[in-house]
Amino acid sequence: MQQPERPRQRLRLFDATTLVVGSMIGSAIFLALPLMAQKVPSPAILIGLWVCGGLFAVLGANCCAELAAMLPGSGGQYVFFREAFGNLWAFLFGWTQFLIVQTGINAAVAIAFGKYLGSLVPGCGEDHVLASIPLGNLLPVAVQAHVPKGLECLQINSAQVAAGAVIVLLTAVNIRGLREGVWVQNVFTVLKVTALAALIIAGLSHGLSSPRFIPPAATPTKELVFGAAFLAGLAVALSKALFAYDAWYTVTFVAEEVHDSKRTLPYALLLGTAIVTVVYVLANLAYLAVLPVDRIASVKDDRVAVAVGETLFGGVGAKLVIAAVLVSTFGCLNGLILGGARLCFAMARDGLFLRSCAKLHPRSGTPATALVYQGIVSLVLTFSGSYSGLLTYTMFASILFTGLMVAAVYRLRFTQPARPRPYRCWGYPLTPALYLVMSAAFLVYVIIGNPVGSGIGVLLIASGIPFYAIWRRRAGATVGR
Repeated sequence: MQQPERPRQRLRLFDATTLVVGSMIGSAIFLALPLMAQKVPSPAILIGLWVCGGLFAVLGANCCAELAAMLPGSGGQYVFFREAFGNLWAFLFGWTQFLIVQTGINAAVAIAFGKYLGSLVPGCGEDHVLASIPLGNLLPVAVQAHVPKGLECLQINSAQVAAGAVIVLLTAVNIRGLREGVWVQNVFTVLKVTALAALIIAGLSHGLSSPRFIPPAATPTKELVFGAAFLAGLAVALSKALFAYDAWYTVTFVAEEVHDSKRTLPYALLLGTAIVTVVYVLANLAYLAVLPVDRIASVKDDRVAVAVGETLFGGVGAKLVIAAVLVSTFGCLNGLILGGARLCFAMARDGLFLRSCAKLHPRSGTPATALVYQGIVSLVLTFSGSYSGLLTYTMFASILFTGLMVAAVYRLRFTQPARPRPYRCWGYPLTPALYLVMSAAFLVYVIIGNPVGSGIGVLLIASGIPFYAIWRRRAGATVGR
């Protein structure tokens, strides 16, 4: 029997850590605070939410580190679910990631790149519409009345074209070789962290003479803190911070390409999430040191970092921050593309996805076909104009699968107690339990706050079941495990 192709181990600790940091830091750190300040007008609580989000990410990375060191295979959570809950749940995770979660995030980050590029290059923004296609007119008259307004007419703008171009470019870079993709990741991660560090130093230095971190007028009253409206706003604000901390698990998708993965992966996960937590908290402290919270809540287009740069250095500062956002989103997208394709590769190698995705490029040793398919779906979502809505629909699925990954720690401790664990989750069983409690609470909030979107998320997950049956049948295996 022919052995499946396996990629070469080339990633060291620095490479793996930059993949964690670079995949996490995208555009959210430059945009999230105004959205949070609109719901929670208290600097002290806002900073507390960023600390809470960092704690949540570190707790998740702590649990993931045990699984990654024990099961260092390409595909990350896919491998964990396969071992803990069987092939079906593993496939449903991979299916959902490929169908919309991973590819949708790729599209969202690329669109953010296109939007900010339009701020520097005239004619490259969303306002510059290149084509308008009346899709609604192509449907039967009886159906046209039920088509969502966003899909009645498909508009293609310059920002989408720029986003599509950067997806194609980075997909090509990563097909060319892992070394090239990692080089881009390392350079752009160092650049974005350096840019944020400069903004943090300038902002905190500016605010030393008149700090605004906890002004009495902005502190909520006791009645407001414990009111239902405030708690609902608190949950919404926390969701923005949690989104900014997402994607810390991307490095597990390339586990087979990490040198000494049983030791390197835990260090990379914990070090990377810790670095991002410190950067995020200090960045938001810097924003609040420069601008009062009410000014932050009303910043145009939520571009708080641009407003801070303009306040500190004028028009030049605003352009420098925009350039930093371009660097950040470019590096983030590269990490997402690099890691995400390895999930398709792992599924195909098990006979649970398109067989061609299991092949490695003969010269570069990269999963070229998986990268191409991922790029195509990302492009479709980029030009569909509905990627943000699809991401909303899958929030339920994303939280569910992350919680299941942490639950896999308990499951495997029970079913495979003798299996070697090079890294053991510290604080077990309390730390995984704390993460699950926080996930469950947030999951309940998502269901209550958006029952339709959660229902669509469930349907997207379930849509993979017939495809799972088809691929398992072709592989000559029995459905389920």
